[in-house]
Amino acid sequence: MKRALKIIGIIIAILIVIVVALPFLINVNMFRPQIESELSSALGRQVKVGNLKLSIFSGSVSADDLSISDDPAFSTQPFMRAKTLDVGVDIWPLITSKTLHVNDFTITDPQVALLRNAAGRWNFSSLGNKSGSEAQASGRPAEAGKSGPANPAQPNAAPEPNEPRPSTTEKAAHPANKGETAPTESGASSPAANLSVAKLAIRNGTLSMANISTHEKPQVFSNVDVTVQNFAFNSQFPFNMTANLPGGGNMKLDGHAGPVDASDTTLTPLQAKITVNNLNVENSGFVNSASGFGGLVDFNGNVTSNGHDANASGTATVAKLKASPKGSPAPKPVDLKFNTTYDLQRQSGAMNADVTVGKAVAKLSGTYQIEPSGAVLNIKLAADNMPVDDLETLLPALGVTLPAGSHLQGGTLTANFTITGPTDKLVINGPIQLADTKLAGFDLGSKLSAVAALAGAKTGQDTEIKNFSTEVHVAPQGIQTQNVNLDVPAVGVITGNGTISPQNQLNYQMNAKLGGAGSVASGLTQLAGLGNKSATIPFSITGTASDPKFTPNVKGMLSNQLGAATQGQNPGNLVNSITGLFGKKKPK
Repeated sequence: MKRALKIIGIIIAILIVIVVALPFLINVNMFRPQIESELSSALGRQVKVGNLKLSIFSGSVSADDLSISDDPAFSTQPFMRAKTLDVGVDIWPLITSKTLHVNDFTITDPQVALLRNAAGRWNFSSLGNKSGSEAQASGRPAEAGKSGPANPAQPNAAPEPNEPRPSTTEKAAHPANKGETAPTESGASSPAANLSVAKLAIRNGTLSMANISTHEKPQVFSNVDVTVQNFAFNSQFPFNMTANLPGGGNMKLDGHAGPVDASDTTLTPLQAKITVNNLNVENSGFVNSASGFGGLVDFNGNVTSNGHDANASGTATVAKLKASPKGSPAPKPVDLKFNTTYDLQRQSGAMNADVTVGKAVAKLSGTYQIEPSGAVLNIKLAADNMPVDDLETLLPALGVTLPAGSHLQGGTLTANFTITGPTDKLVINGPIQLADTKLAGFDLGSKLSAVAALAGAKTGQDTEIKNFSTEVHVAPQGIQTQNVNLDVPAVGVITGNGTISPQNQLNYQMNAKLGGAGSVASGLTQLAGLGNKSATIPFSITGTASDPKFTPNVKGMLSNQLGAATQGQNPGNLVNSITGLFGKKKPK
């Protein structure tokens, strides 16, 4: 028994010695030219790996460094650079026949640069494209600061000096066997089609996205983890991805992709579920900062692509929404339910969305075009009889300023707008109507007391509004409102036109037709000697939206009334009567 135990102990000791010694006995660097050339052929890019080390216990070969060159039309810097590359291999074939059977790749701490040009093409579009490999073979730059073989894409590139070349029998027999790589022979399929691997993983990556035509600051995704199972260029494969988003928040993708489009990888079919949490729109860089859009977005939806059209649908909640450069975050969240179809080659799409705030629902529909500087919109917004109490919380986000201390209360809003132009220079046109609402905390009668004839109009601390309508034109240069019609029962009907500057300065020319306060109208007409007819009082509104100033327009009043009301009267007496109402001297 003791003898048997001794023999077993010796055997175990020998095995341990073998395991410890094998990494020193097997020169795994002999496989480096093979790995580099076959990956270069498959990706259509020059691939360089650092010194290889064998780990018997983990069953892997690791490289100190990995770099993949970029499409030379975009950059001479690497498309990807990583600290380590771990290649899972079958140990027994490696020991017995020095054959490399690859099972998986794990890339740790990679830095990936995604670049887009003015035409909308991405630098990863040519990955796996044979023409990209041939372009690099033609002598165009592959990687700044690096030198390499003149033709790195050839699968039979010469090994480094003093390193033996593996024989063809040492290479994987067929890519279907455990996902190993295989050489390309005359008449066989392309190198990309021959590449398959059981598992491909990226851990703790950093991904930057930039447009080379605008030179704007890139958006950076951090802590990127990607896992792909049963990867092959010519078949569908499952994947999942998680990442921290630029400016804050995180995302998760789960789905299937493939087969990889041979001419443009961006046209690869895709089906995935996407979840986004706490995306900070203003800090993300996804939207032009000049547009004023901001908020924290949570999104759940699905994305599908057939390689030509991509469809996205789902629901989103936007907290602290801001939709104007001079806006402030809305206190209540906004919910969206949307569907969009996007043409991948034309870079344009169509969309439909329901926008909900409380019980208020508006509908968006239209088209958009993705340009190098951002999205260009051509959409319509339809809002019918939406409760004002819910919409009032959105006014700060839209940059709408009400008189200080006031707020809208009750009633409904109807609007039909067209929204066109780039997101940072949107132009909004269309009618808007408020019905049966109240401007609480604002005494219009008191403000109009500056127009002395209306001093008797009593609206109280709140101004009841039966109807308000106007045609709105909103542009970066300011707001124009035409055909203003305001029906205030305590005063009458106020009409006119005016503008609001980007600094909220008001410039309005208005007319008040007295009707609500009969006694006021009667008193005015008697004092002015105009009989018992209803009077129209012209006045101006200046100041700011938060502090409007109402002043009478005596010249306008004379122009309106003099010709029709001077029969049998001395015009001078009429002038004295009207100007006296405003505490003014007779104009000279």
